[in-house]
Amino acid sequence: MSGFRKLGRLTTIAVIVSGWIAAACAQNCHNVDVRGDQPFGQATNQRPGACDLRLSNGFPLPDPSCTPGAFNPTITVDVIDDPEFSTKCIRDQATIPRQKAVTYSWYRLRRPSHNDGQDQVCEQDHLVPLELGGADTLDNVWPQCGPNGVGLRGRYFKIKDMVENYLTAMVKGGKMDLDEARKGIGTDWAQYLETARRVCRGERCRI
Repeated sequence: MSGFRKLGRLTTIAVIVSGWIAAACAQNCHNVDVRGDQPFGQATNQRPGACDLRLSNGFPLPDPSCTPGAFNPTITVDVIDDPEFSTKCIRDQATIPRQKAVTYSWYRLRRPSHNDGQDQVCEQDHLVPLELGGADTLDNVWPQCGPNGVGLRGRYFKIKDMVENYLTAMVKGGKMDLDEARKGIGTDWAQYLETARRVCRGERCRI
């Protein structure tokens, strides 16, 4: 077989395999609209220096005029319940990390130069988490930083992860309505913290 014929055959096989992979991914992702964005309010101040953090029980909340929170309406309970569904389907699809980084300037926060692993101090957080079908748009992203002087597990974004796991477990277990969970965490994620700490003790809420 000539080199050209062999190359053509390999190219054909690669195209077929790529098609199979794409079809499998589309099926696992339930053909969701990766740009789906239904905000809870109108974002009117998405500009440098215009956003102010709020506090709830000592924990930071985003400014609703900048980060109202939003969900992807094409991600339903059936999608979330599917064990084959992964947040990889939608993460960094509607907005890439470079676009999300603009939110630091909105909140007058300095973007950390070393921000990974045990040295991570900030997270470009989805207010309504992707696990609950949160939108991957700037309506739903804010820089969650701090507090200073603690290890990784004590960072606010790691504490919020416990709330996200708790609410996702509640929705998957049929104990909470998906819309209620989305609206609740989008309004004040810290309101669930005490219950999440109690229920998720020993990682029982881990998804």
